[in-house]
Amino acid sequence: MSDSPFNPDEPTIGIADAIVFFGASGDLAYKKIFPALQAMVLRRDFDIPIIGVAFSNWTNEQLLQRARESVRKFYPSASDDDFARLAKLLRYVDGDYHKIETFDKLRVELGDAKIPMHYLAIPPSLFPTVIEGLAKSKCAVNARVIVEKPFGRDLQSARSLNRVLHAVFNEADIFRIDHYLGKEAVQNLVFFRFGNTFLEPIWNRHYVKSVQITLAENFGIAGRGKLYEETGVIRDVIQNHLLQVVGFLAMEPPTRTYADSMRDEQVKVFRMIRPLNGDNLVRGQFKGYRREEGVASHSQVETYAAVRLFIDSWRWEGVPFFIRAGKFLPHTVTEVLVELKRPPIAKFFPHLGNYVRFRLNPQLRIGIGARVKHAGEAWTGETVELSALKAKNSDEMDPYERLLGDAMDGEGILFTREDAVEAAWQIVQPVLGPSATPVFEYDQGTWGPREADLLVAEWGGWHTPAVES
Repeated sequence: MSDSPFNPDEPTIGIADAIVFFGASGDLAYKKIFPALQAMVLRRDFDIPIIGVAFSNWTNEQLLQRARESVRKFYPSASDDDFARLAKLLRYVDGDYHKIETFDKLRVELGDAKIPMHYLAIPPSLFPTVIEGLAKSKCAVNARVIVEKPFGRDLQSARSLNRVLHAVFNEADIFRIDHYLGKEAVQNLVFFRFGNTFLEPIWNRHYVKSVQITLAENFGIAGRGKLYEETGVIRDVIQNHLLQVVGFLAMEPPTRTYADSMRDEQVKVFRMIRPLNGDNLVRGQFKGYRREEGVASHSQVETYAAVRLFIDSWRWEGVPFFIRAGKFLPHTVTEVLVELKRPPIAKFFPHLGNYVRFRLNPQLRIGIGARVKHAGEAWTGETVELSALKAKNSDEMDPYERLLGDAMDGEGILFTREDAVEAAWQIVQPVLGPSATPVFEYDQGTWGPREADLLVAEWGGWHTPAVES
Protein backbone atom coordinates (compact mmCIF):
# COMPACT_ATOMS: atom_id res chain seq x y z
CA MET A 1 0.00 0.00 0.00
CA SER A 2 2.96 2.32 0.47
CA ASP A 3 3.27 2.61 -3.33
CA SER A 4 -0.37 3.62 -3.72
CA PRO A 5 -0.83 6.36 -6.37
CA PHE A 6 -3.93 7.58 -4.52
CA ASN A 7 -2.15 9.15 -1.56
CA PRO A 8 -2.97 12.88 -1.79
CA ASP A 9 -0.26 15.45 -1.28
CA GLU A 10 -2.68 18.03 0.07
CA PRO A 11 -5.76 17.74 2.31
CA THR A 12 -9.10 17.41 0.56
CA ILE A 13 -10.89 20.74 0.31
CA GLY A 14 -14.68 20.97 0.33
CA ILE A 15 -17.75 19.31 1.82
CA ALA A 16 -18.13 15.57 1.40
CA ASP A 17 -20.69 14.65 -1.24
CA ALA A 18 -21.14 10.97 -0.32
CA ILE A 19 -21.11 9.04 2.95
CA VAL A 20 -20.02 5.41 3.10
CA PHE A 21 -20.18 3.47 6.35
CA PHE A 22 -18.65 0.02 6.63
CA GLY A 23 -20.20 -2.23 9.24
CA ALA A 24 -23.74 -1.25 8.27
CA SER A 25 -25.25 -4.34 9.88
CA GLY A 26 -23.39 -3.87 13.16
CA ASP A 27 -24.37 -2.71 16.62
CA LEU A 28 -22.69 0.71 16.31
CA ALA A 29 -24.59 1.49 13.13
CA TYR A 30 -27.86 0.48 14.77
CA LYS A 31 -27.39 2.47 17.99
CA LYS A 32 -25.49 5.52 16.80
CA ILE A 33 -24.92 5.92 13.07
CA PHE A 34 -28.47 5.63 11.71
CA PRO A 35 -29.87 8.11 14.30
CA ALA A 36 -27.00 10.51 13.56
CA LEU A 37 -27.64 10.26 9.81
CA GLN A 38 -31.34 10.93 10.36
CA ALA A 39 -30.51 14.05 12.38
CA MET A 40 -28.02 15.23 9.77
CA VAL A 41 -30.51 14.82 6.95
CA LEU A 42 -33.03 16.96 8.82
CA ARG A 43 -30.58 19.60 10.01
CA ARG A 44 -28.46 19.91 6.87
CA ASP A 45 -31.13 19.10 4.29
CA PHE A 46 -28.57 17.44 2.04
CA ASP A 47 -29.22 15.18 -0.92
CA ILE A 48 -26.19 12.90 -1.25
CA PRO A 49 -25.78 9.12 -1.43
CA ILE A 50 -25.43 7.35 1.92
CA ILE A 51 -24.03 3.88 1.30
CA GLY A 52 -23.94 1.12 3.88
CA VAL A 53 -21.45 -1.71 3.32
CA ALA A 54 -21.45 -5.06 5.12
CA PHE A 55 -20.92 -8.77 4.57
CA SER A 56 -24.26 -10.03 5.86
CA ASN A 57 -26.10 -11.29 2.77
CA TRP A 58 -28.55 -8.43 3.16
CA THR A 59 -30.62 -6.67 0.53
CA ASN A 60 -31.25 -2.95 0.26
CA GLU A 61 -34.68 -3.51 1.80
CA GLN A 62 -33.15 -5.21 4.83
CA LEU A 63 -30.85 -2.24 5.34
CA LEU A 64 -33.84 0.10 5.20
CA GLN A 65 -35.70 -2.04 7.71
CA ARG A 66 -32.73 -1.97 10.07
CA ALA A 67 -32.44 1.79 9.70
CA ARG A 68 -36.18 2.24 10.31
CA GLU A 69 -36.02 0.21 13.53
CA SER A 70 -32.99 2.16 14.69
CA VAL A 71 -34.52 5.57 14.08
CA ARG A 72 -37.78 4.59 15.80
CA LYS A 73 -35.89 3.47 18.89
CA PHE A 74 -33.11 6.05 19.14
CA TYR A 75 -34.59 9.06 17.34
CA PRO A 76 -38.28 8.76 18.25
CA SER A 77 -39.10 12.38 17.38
CA ALA A 78 -38.51 11.64 13.69
CA SER A 79 -41.76 11.23 11.75
CA ASP A 80 -42.40 8.78 8.93
CA ASP A 81 -41.87 11.63 6.48
CA ASP A 82 -38.56 12.45 8.15
CA PHE A 83 -37.39 8.88 7.76
CA ALA A 84 -38.52 8.84 4.15
CA ARG A 85 -36.01 11.63 3.47
CA LEU A 86 -33.22 9.45 4.85
CA ALA A 87 -34.48 6.29 3.19
CA LYS A 88 -34.34 7.77 -0.31
CA LEU A 89 -30.62 8.42 0.15
CA LEU A 90 -29.70 5.01 1.61
CA ARG A 91 -28.06 2.39 -0.57
CA TYR A 92 -26.47 -0.93 0.27
CA VAL A 93 -23.44 -2.86 -0.91
CA ASP A 94 -23.06 -6.43 0.35
CA GLY A 95 -19.77 -8.22 -0.02
CA ASP A 96 -16.60 -9.66 1.42
CA TYR A 97 -14.14 -6.93 2.43
CA HIS A 98 -11.31 -9.15 1.21
CA LYS A 99 -12.61 -9.17 -2.38
CA ILE A 100 -12.02 -6.29 -4.77
CA GLU A 101 -15.45 -6.92 -6.33
CA THR A 102 -17.05 -5.45 -3.20
CA PHE A 103 -15.18 -2.19 -3.68
CA ASP A 104 -15.89 -2.14 -7.40
CA LYS A 105 -19.61 -2.25 -6.55
CA LEU A 106 -19.04 0.58 -4.09
CA ARG A 107 -17.30 2.61 -6.79
CA VAL A 108 -20.41 2.24 -8.98
CA GLU A 109 -22.73 3.33 -6.15
CA LEU A 110 -20.59 6.44 -5.53
CA GLY A 111 -21.42 7.60 -9.02
CA ASP A 112 -20.22 11.16 -9.61
CA ALA A 113 -19.20 11.81 -6.01
CA LYS A 114 -16.02 13.89 -5.91
CA ILE A 115 -15.32 13.88 -2.13
CA PRO A 116 -16.50 10.61 -0.57
CA MET A 117 -16.26 10.11 3.19
CA HIS A 118 -15.63 6.55 4.39
CA TYR A 119 -16.51 5.62 7.98
CA LEU A 120 -14.87 2.41 9.21
CA ALA A 121 -17.30 1.27 11.91
CA ILE A 122 -15.67 -2.16 11.91
CA PRO A 123 -13.13 -4.04 14.07
CA PRO A 124 -9.62 -2.53 13.79
CA SER A 125 -8.31 -5.84 12.45
CA LEU A 126 -10.23 -5.14 9.24
CA PHE A 127 -8.89 -1.59 8.74
CA PRO A 128 -5.91 -2.61 6.56
CA THR A 129 -8.08 -4.80 4.35
CA VAL A 130 -10.71 -2.13 3.77
CA ILE A 131 -8.18 0.66 3.23
CA GLU A 132 -6.35 -1.44 0.66
CA GLY A 133 -9.66 -2.15 -1.11
CA LEU A 134 -10.52 1.56 -1.16
CA ALA A 135 -7.14 2.35 -2.70
CA LYS A 136 -7.23 -0.36 -5.36
CA SER A 137 -10.78 0.54 -6.44
CA LYS A 138 -9.93 4.27 -6.51
CA CYS A 139 -12.65 4.93 -3.94
CA ALA A 140 -9.96 6.63 -1.85
CA VAL A 141 -9.19 9.31 -4.42
CA ASN A 142 -9.86 12.76 -2.92
CA ALA A 143 -11.60 11.03 -0.02
CA ARG A 144 -11.73 11.28 3.76
CA VAL A 145 -11.73 8.39 6.21
CA ILE A 146 -13.19 8.13 9.72
CA VAL A 147 -11.82 5.39 11.96
CA GLU A 148 -13.53 4.27 15.13
CA LYS A 149 -11.56 3.72 18.32
CA PRO A 150 -9.63 1.86 19.64
CA PHE A 151 -6.66 3.29 17.70
CA GLY A 152 -4.51 0.25 18.32
CA ARG A 153 -4.15 -1.63 21.59
CA ASP A 154 -0.69 -0.31 22.47
CA LEU A 155 1.94 2.08 21.11
CA GLN A 156 3.34 -0.38 18.57
CA SER A 157 -0.04 -1.29 17.07
CA ALA A 158 -1.10 2.36 16.99
CA ARG A 159 1.99 3.24 14.98
CA SER A 160 1.34 0.29 12.69
CA LEU A 161 -2.26 1.43 12.14
CA ASN A 162 -1.10 4.96 11.37
CA ARG A 163 1.31 3.64 8.76
CA VAL A 164 -1.54 1.77 7.11
CA LEU A 165 -3.71 4.89 7.05
CA HIS A 166 -0.94 7.15 5.75
CA ALA A 167 -0.20 4.80 2.88
CA VAL A 168 -3.48 5.97 1.34
CA PHE A 169 -4.72 9.08 3.15
CA ASN A 170 -3.18 12.39 4.11
CA GLU A 171 -3.20 13.00 7.89
CA ALA A 172 -5.57 15.95 7.41
CA ASP A 173 -8.07 13.58 5.77
CA ILE A 174 -7.96 11.02 8.62
CA PHE A 175 -10.59 11.54 11.32
CA ARG A 176 -10.05 9.36 14.39
CA ILE A 177 -13.42 9.50 16.09
CA ASP A 178 -13.72 9.60 19.86
CA HIS A 179 -17.37 10.32 20.65
CA TYR A 180 -16.32 11.82 23.98
CA LEU A 181 -14.92 14.86 22.18
CA GLY A 182 -18.32 15.43 20.58
CA LYS A 183 -20.12 15.72 23.91
CA GLU A 184 -21.44 19.18 24.69
CA ALA A 185 -20.40 18.86 28.35
CA VAL A 186 -16.79 18.04 27.47
CA GLN A 187 -16.58 20.98 25.07
CA ASN A 188 -18.06 23.18 27.78
CA LEU A 189 -15.15 22.20 30.01
CA VAL A 190 -12.82 24.01 27.62
CA PHE A 191 -15.17 26.93 27.12
CA PHE A 192 -15.71 27.49 30.85
CA ARG A 193 -11.96 27.39 31.49
CA PHE A 194 -11.01 29.97 28.91
CA GLY A 195 -14.23 31.97 28.77
CA ASN A 196 -14.07 33.22 32.38
CA THR A 197 -11.31 35.53 33.55
CA PHE A 198 -11.69 34.62 37.23
CA LEU A 199 -10.28 31.12 36.63
CA GLU A 200 -7.01 31.74 34.81
CA PRO A 201 -5.14 33.47 37.72
CA ILE A 202 -5.73 30.45 40.01
CA TRP A 203 -5.52 27.64 37.46
CA ASN A 204 -1.98 26.56 38.34
CA ARG A 205 0.25 24.85 40.92
CA HIS A 206 0.21 27.89 43.22
CA TYR A 207 -3.51 27.50 43.97
CA VAL A 208 -4.60 24.01 42.86
CA LYS A 209 -4.05 21.21 45.38
CA SER A 210 -5.19 18.27 43.26
CA VAL A 211 -7.47 17.26 40.40
CA GLN A 212 -9.76 14.20 40.48
CA ILE A 213 -11.60 12.71 37.52
CA THR A 214 -14.14 9.94 38.06
CA LEU A 215 -15.90 7.93 35.36
CA ALA A 216 -18.21 5.48 37.11
CA GLU A 217 -20.66 3.04 35.55
CA ASN A 218 -23.24 1.14 37.58
CA PHE A 219 -23.37 -1.72 35.08
CA GLY A 220 -20.99 -4.45 34.00
CA ILE A 221 -19.67 -5.62 30.66
CA ALA A 222 -23.13 -6.38 29.21
CA GLY A 223 -22.28 -9.67 27.53
CA ARG A 224 -19.07 -8.34 25.98
CA GLY A 225 -16.77 -10.69 27.87
CA LYS A 226 -14.64 -11.78 24.93
CA LEU A 227 -14.15 -8.18 23.77
CA TYR A 228 -13.44 -6.88 27.25
CA GLU A 229 -10.82 -9.57 27.81
CA GLU A 230 -8.83 -7.89 25.01
CA THR A 231 -9.42 -4.39 26.34
CA GLY A 232 -9.78 -3.64 30.04
CA VAL A 233 -10.66 -0.28 31.48
CA ILE A 234 -7.26 1.34 30.86
CA ARG A 235 -7.50 0.77 27.13
CA ASP A 236 -11.27 1.31 27.06
CA VAL A 237 -11.63 4.74 28.67
CA ILE A 238 -8.45 5.98 30.37
CA GLN A 239 -6.02 6.03 27.44
CA ASN A 240 -8.52 7.96 25.32
CA HIS A 241 -11.57 9.60 26.97
CA LEU A 242 -10.09 10.52 30.32
CA LEU A 243 -6.66 11.57 29.10
CA GLN A 244 -8.52 13.91 26.74
CA VAL A 245 -10.23 15.43 29.79
CA VAL A 246 -6.83 15.82 31.49
CA GLY A 247 -5.59 17.58 28.38
CA PHE A 248 -8.50 20.04 28.41
CA LEU A 249 -7.98 20.77 32.10
CA ALA A 250 -4.21 21.23 31.88
CA MET A 251 -3.61 22.77 28.46
CA GLU A 252 -2.39 26.29 27.85
CA PRO A 253 -4.81 28.75 26.21
CA PRO A 254 -5.04 27.96 22.50
CA THR A 255 -4.61 30.72 19.98
CA ARG A 256 -7.31 31.43 17.42
CA THR A 257 -4.81 32.25 14.70
CA TYR A 258 -4.86 28.72 13.28
CA ALA A 259 -7.37 25.86 13.38
CA ASP A 260 -5.12 23.19 14.91
CA SER A 261 -4.02 25.23 17.92
CA MET A 262 -6.21 23.40 20.43
CA ARG A 263 -4.95 20.00 19.32
CA ASP A 264 -1.38 21.28 19.51
CA GLU A 265 -1.91 22.30 23.14
CA GLN A 266 -3.42 18.89 23.94
CA VAL A 267 -0.39 17.10 22.56
CA LYS A 268 1.95 19.31 24.58
CA VAL A 269 0.18 18.21 27.77
CA PHE A 270 0.37 14.51 26.86
CA ARG A 271 4.10 14.80 26.20
CA MET A 272 4.67 16.33 29.65
CA ILE A 273 2.76 13.61 31.56
CA ARG A 274 5.11 11.14 33.20
CA PRO A 275 4.62 7.56 31.93
CA LEU A 276 2.71 5.48 34.44
CA ASN A 277 4.33 2.92 36.68
CA GLY A 278 3.11 0.42 39.25
CA ASP A 279 3.46 2.89 42.12
CA ASN A 280 0.86 5.14 40.53
CA LEU A 281 -1.71 2.53 39.47
CA VAL A 282 -4.23 0.31 41.25
CA ARG A 283 -6.21 -2.17 39.17
CA GLY A 284 -9.41 -3.87 40.27
CA GLN A 285 -11.88 -6.48 39.06
CA PHE A 286 -15.49 -6.77 40.20
CA LYS A 287 -16.49 -10.02 41.88
CA GLY A 288 -18.22 -12.24 39.37
CA TYR A 289 -16.33 -10.99 36.31
CA ARG A 290 -14.63 -14.32 35.76
CA ARG A 291 -18.03 -16.04 35.54
CA GLU A 292 -19.05 -13.85 32.60
CA GLU A 293 -19.35 -15.56 29.23
CA GLY A 294 -16.14 -15.26 27.22
CA VAL A 295 -13.99 -14.42 30.26
CA ALA A 296 -11.06 -16.60 31.28
CA SER A 297 -11.46 -18.38 34.61
CA HIS A 298 -8.23 -16.82 35.92
CA SER A 299 -8.52 -13.50 34.09
CA GLN A 300 -6.31 -10.63 35.25
CA VAL A 301 -8.10 -8.03 33.10
CA GLU A 302 -9.07 -4.94 35.07
CA THR A 303 -12.64 -3.63 35.21
CA TYR A 304 -11.48 -0.79 37.48
CA ALA A 305 -8.37 1.35 37.49
CA ALA A 306 -7.17 4.28 39.57
CA VAL A 307 -4.13 6.22 38.43
CA ARG A 308 -2.08 9.13 39.71
CA LEU A 309 -0.55 11.34 37.04
CA PHE A 310 1.98 14.15 37.25
CA ILE A 311 2.53 16.77 34.57
CA ASP A 312 6.07 18.10 34.34
CA SER A 313 5.21 21.63 33.30
CA TRP A 314 5.69 25.10 34.75
CA ARG A 315 1.96 25.36 35.43
CA TRP A 316 1.33 21.94 37.00
CA GLU A 317 4.57 20.75 38.60
CA GLY A 318 3.74 18.87 41.81
CA VAL A 319 -0.05 18.82 41.32
CA PRO A 320 -1.42 15.25 41.17
CA PHE A 321 -4.12 14.38 38.65
CA PHE A 322 -6.11 11.37 39.85
CA ILE A 323 -8.25 9.30 37.51
CA ARG A 324 -10.51 6.41 38.46
CA ALA A 325 -12.89 4.51 36.22
CA GLY A 326 -14.74 1.27 36.63
CA LYS A 327 -17.68 -1.04 36.12
CA PHE A 328 -20.33 -1.89 38.72
CA LEU A 329 -19.66 1.20 40.81
CA PRO A 330 -22.51 2.75 42.87
CA HIS A 331 -23.94 4.92 40.10
CA THR A 332 -23.21 6.17 36.61
CA VAL A 333 -21.49 9.53 36.65
CA THR A 334 -18.56 11.41 35.15
CA GLU A 335 -17.19 14.22 37.27
CA VAL A 336 -14.13 16.42 37.66
CA LEU A 337 -13.18 18.02 40.98
CA VAL A 338 -10.42 20.63 41.05
CA GLU A 339 -9.58 21.22 44.72
CA LEU A 340 -7.87 24.47 45.64
CA LYS A 341 -5.30 24.91 48.37
CA ARG A 342 -6.43 26.18 51.76
CA PRO A 343 -5.76 29.77 52.90
CA PRO A 344 -2.99 30.24 55.45
CA ILE A 345 -5.33 30.78 58.41
CA ALA A 346 -6.23 27.14 59.04
CA LYS A 347 -9.27 27.70 61.27
CA PHE A 348 -11.18 29.07 58.29
CA PHE A 349 -10.55 25.84 56.36
CA PRO A 350 -10.53 22.75 58.61
CA HIS A 351 -12.11 20.60 55.90
CA LEU A 352 -12.73 20.66 52.15
CA GLY A 353 -12.80 24.27 51.08
CA ASN A 354 -12.73 25.90 47.69
CA TYR A 355 -13.14 23.77 44.60
CA VAL A 356 -14.45 23.82 41.07
CA ARG A 357 -16.62 20.85 40.11
CA PHE A 358 -17.63 19.80 36.61
CA ARG A 359 -20.38 17.19 36.32
CA LEU A 360 -20.06 15.94 32.73
CA ASN A 361 -22.54 13.08 32.83
CA PRO A 362 -25.47 12.45 33.04
CA GLN A 363 -26.01 16.20 32.74
CA LEU A 364 -23.77 19.23 32.72
CA ARG A 365 -23.46 20.97 36.08
CA ILE A 366 -20.73 23.37 37.15
CA GLY A 367 -20.25 24.08 40.85
CA ILE A 368 -17.92 26.32 42.83
CA GLY A 369 -17.33 25.45 46.48
CA ALA A 370 -17.01 28.39 48.87
CA ARG A 371 -16.71 28.68 52.65
CA VAL A 372 -19.33 30.63 54.61
CA LYS A 373 -19.62 31.32 58.35
CA HIS A 374 -22.08 29.57 60.59
CA ALA A 375 -24.52 31.88 62.37
CA GLY A 376 -23.47 32.78 65.91
CA GLU A 377 -20.42 33.94 67.80
CA ALA A 378 -18.05 31.09 66.92
CA TRP A 379 -15.78 31.50 63.91
CA THR A 380 -16.78 28.26 62.29
CA GLY A 381 -18.07 27.67 58.84
CA GLU A 382 -19.12 25.23 56.18
CA THR A 383 -18.65 24.72 52.47
CA VAL A 384 -21.56 25.64 50.25
CA GLU A 385 -21.73 25.19 46.53
CA LEU A 386 -22.71 27.80 44.00
CA SER A 387 -23.87 25.72 41.07
CA ALA A 388 -25.33 26.11 37.64
CA LEU A 389 -27.21 23.34 35.84
CA LYS A 390 -27.31 23.46 32.07
CA ALA A 391 -30.52 21.85 30.89
CA LYS A 392 -30.23 19.85 27.71
CA ASN A 393 -31.52 21.73 24.70
CA SER A 394 -33.98 19.76 22.60
CA ASP A 395 -32.02 20.91 19.54
CA GLU A 396 -28.65 19.86 20.99
CA MET A 397 -26.57 17.70 18.70
CA ASP A 398 -25.78 14.12 19.60
CA PRO A 399 -21.98 13.57 19.66
CA TYR A 400 -22.07 11.36 16.57
CA GLU A 401 -24.09 13.87 14.58
CA ARG A 402 -21.67 16.65 15.50
CA LEU A 403 -18.59 14.60 14.68
CA LEU A 404 -19.88 13.18 11.40
CA GLY A 405 -20.92 16.67 10.36
CA ASP A 406 -17.50 18.09 11.19
CA ALA A 407 -15.80 15.32 9.21
CA MET A 408 -18.05 16.08 6.25
CA ASP A 409 -16.86 19.69 6.43
CA GLY A 410 -13.22 18.69 6.82
CA GLU A 411 -13.07 20.22 10.31
CA GLY A 412 -10.72 18.16 12.46
CA ILE A 413 -10.59 20.08 15.74
CA LEU A 414 -12.74 17.52 17.62
CA PHE A 415 -10.85 14.51 16.27
CA THR A 416 -7.71 12.89 17.59
CA ARG A 417 -4.51 13.52 15.71
CA GLU A 418 -1.78 10.95 15.10
CA ASP A 419 0.74 12.50 17.48
CA ALA A 420 -1.89 12.74 20.25
CA VAL A 421 -2.78 9.06 19.89
CA GLU A 422 0.83 7.96 20.14
CA ALA A 423 1.63 10.34 23.01
CA ALA A 424 -1.37 9.00 24.98
CA TRP A 425 -0.23 5.40 24.43
CA GLN A 426 3.25 6.31 25.66
CA ILE A 427 1.72 7.36 28.99
CA VAL A 428 -0.02 4.03 29.67
CA GLN A 429 2.33 1.70 27.77
CA PRO A 430 4.44 0.73 30.83
CA VAL A 431 1.38 -0.58 32.73
CA LEU A 432 -0.41 -2.47 29.96
CA GLY A 433 -0.83 -6.21 30.35
CA PRO A 434 -1.94 -8.49 33.18
CA SER A 435 1.51 -8.69 34.79
CA ALA A 436 1.90 -4.93 35.25
CA THR A 437 0.31 -4.78 38.71
CA PRO A 438 -1.89 -7.04 40.88
CA VAL A 439 -5.64 -7.05 40.32
CA PHE A 440 -7.71 -6.61 43.49
CA GLU A 441 -11.29 -7.84 43.71
CA TYR A 442 -14.03 -5.46 44.76
CA ASP A 443 -17.70 -5.92 45.55
CA GLN A 444 -20.23 -4.77 43.01
CA GLY A 445 -21.84 -1.50 44.05
CA THR A 446 -18.76 -0.18 45.85
CA TRP A 447 -16.23 2.45 44.76
CA GLY A 448 -13.59 -0.12 43.91
CA PRO A 449 -10.84 -1.88 45.85
CA ARG A 450 -9.65 -0.30 49.10
CA GLU A 451 -6.07 -0.38 47.82
CA ALA A 452 -6.97 2.56 45.57
CA ASP A 453 -7.42 4.74 48.66
CA LEU A 454 -3.66 4.67 49.21
CA LEU A 455 -3.09 6.62 45.99
CA VAL A 456 -4.93 9.65 47.34
CA ALA A 457 -4.32 9.30 51.09
CA GLU A 458 -1.78 12.12 51.17
CA TRP A 459 -4.25 14.45 49.43
CA GLY A 460 -7.30 13.82 51.60
CA GLY A 461 -8.93 10.81 49.93
CA TRP A 462 -11.26 10.34 47.01
CA HIS A 463 -14.08 12.75 46.31
CA THR A 464 -17.27 10.72 45.97
CA PRO A 465 -19.67 12.13 43.37
CA ALA A 466 -23.16 12.45 44.80
CA VAL A 467 -26.38 11.35 43.14
CA GLU A 468 -28.05 14.47 41.75
CA SER A 469 -31.60 14.95 40.61
